[in-house]
Amino acid sequence: MPTQEQKSISTVKSYTRADWQGGYTSLKEEYDYWIDDIEGEIPPELEGTLFRNGPGLFDINGQKIHHPFDGDGMISRITFTHGKAHYSNRFVRTEGYVQEQKAGKILYRGVFGTQKNGGVFANIFDFKMKNIANTNIIYWGGKLLALWEAAEPHILDTYTLETLGKEYFHGALSEGEAFGAHPHFEPKCVMDNGNPCMVNFSIKPGLLTTITIFELDTSGKVIRKYAHQVPGFCFIHDFAITENYCIFFQNPVQFNPLPFALGIRGAGECIKFEANQPTRIIVIPRQGNSTMVDKPEILEIQSGFVFHHANAFEKNGNIIVDSICYENLPEVEPNSDFRHTNFEALKPGQLWRFSLNLADRIVNRELIESRSCEFPSLHPNKVGREYRFLYMSAAHEETGNAPLQAFVKVDLETGKRILWSAAPKGFTSEPIFVPRANTSGEDDGWVLGLIYDAQYHRSDIVILDAKDLTVVTKLHLKHHVPYGLHGNFVDEVFI
Repeated sequence: MPTQEQKSISTVKSYTRADWQGGYTSLKEEYDYWIDDIEGEIPPELEGTLFRNGPGLFDINGQKIHHPFDGDGMISRITFTHGKAHYSNRFVRTEGYVQEQKAGKILYRGVFGTQKNGGVFANIFDFKMKNIANTNIIYWGGKLLALWEAAEPHILDTYTLETLGKEYFHGALSEGEAFGAHPHFEPKCVMDNGNPCMVNFSIKPGLLTTITIFELDTSGKVIRKYAHQVPGFCFIHDFAITENYCIFFQNPVQFNPLPFALGIRGAGECIKFEANQPTRIIVIPRQGNSTMVDKPEILEIQSGFVFHHANAFEKNGNIIVDSICYENLPEVEPNSDFRHTNFEALKPGQLWRFSLNLADRIVNRELIESRSCEFPSLHPNKVGREYRFLYMSAAHEETGNAPLQAFVKVDLETGKRILWSAAPKGFTSEPIFVPRANTSGEDDGWVLGLIYDAQYHRSDIVILDAKDLTVVTKLHLKHHVPYGLHGNFVDEVFI
């Protein structure tokens, strides 16, 4: 990290907007090759597959989409085996993707402002959204699933990445029913005799919002499904779990559907942040063997906005939740261009710890990391449990807001930070912690990251030692991979 003297005299930005913009270029080709441009050696004990998902197209035949979140989902698969690595990518062949590629033009409105050609009259009262399958990619119950939180998942072939259809979990999910893009994998579920389970949710917003929780066993079967209604409109992207609870942050926003219905704006452009209203924390007890589930507890805290939670756990009768918090929600304006984001005008996301005392209905909060940060990652065995180490994508500079160009490791016990930076030409995405096999050390493993290198307009896969964030290996791809959203590592090899 820079010394105090260096920080005081530093006036040069760690990035240029032009460099950052390169990561928002469409990648229209689909690749399949062994990576041969490598610095260092791939650890031979690193065996498995890294799956990544994110928007791969920012235009349809030259017609620009309005926001990255409206881009069609593209899966990247990086396979590590016997000291070698293989890359392949493929677009999810959703119904909308196939239709638009055939037509060569935009046929669907996007949630975040993409409109069909023809102005208001072409978009008025058109409520059909394209399932873009662009947010996360998980492997569970022997199936590879591409997730988008407003609809059902798509099933992909693990070896070819071919789109096979949609997943309804043996009828537990109905056609068009939402299934969140942020499931959590509990390592040992007390309700399932210590076996792993996946916990996910869906939102049906309205004047009363319905939150439905799904819990799946390792075969992919939904073994628990229960729903609650909470007052007000909910815009919730992520949640957190403990052994006994699911925790949601209800951000203070208002939704005005009229401009969307009239074809003037996208649904996401109709959401307005209300700084004078509190953020509500919704705590829902998880359902055990009983069919009766206690009602949610709702606590209020100072206004703020949360996209992602790092982790949660129970300690001394309290529920501890670590979350990336923003002062407000940057609104998506109809005539804006996301490629010209003014980072300095926006408040950074920061890591906060919330301690919930349900008995006394008190919430205490503490700032853990003031550096601009996002995309938290931790040891998979610590999900829903007390933990020590957290890895996040972060800004290069210690203060202010800027694009993500670094990874930071936070020791929650000692407060020590370690920073690895790809600045000035590199831009980071979500780090993925991969534990070393047959070890009990919480930070014994690697951090895998996909880095956009603006100097060569290509992406690198970096393998960092999770203990000190030193570079073990850097693999240069033959092309760039657009900035992605989420992904997961599995210890199975798919070639």
